[in-house]
Amino acid sequence: MKREIDYIIWRENDLYVSKCLNTEVSSFGKTKKEALDMLKEAMGLYFDDDNLEFTELDDMEIGRETIYA
Repeated sequence: MKREIDYIIWRENDLYVSKCLNTEVSSFGKTKKEALDMLKEAMGLYFDDDNLEFTELDDMEIGRETIYA
């Protein structure tokens, strides 16, 4: 089955972390492309189980704020 996923990639030290925003699946790689390729592979394994939940996201915003806490 063909699915469209929403993801985010960020750098942590020497690696890039990729996370699917529709599920709790994440992966990593040495480059952004590798992190995304590894996430796609992980998502393929995730969907081997047809009973898992997939959330369709409509209006998504990613931001950064400074807070004082």
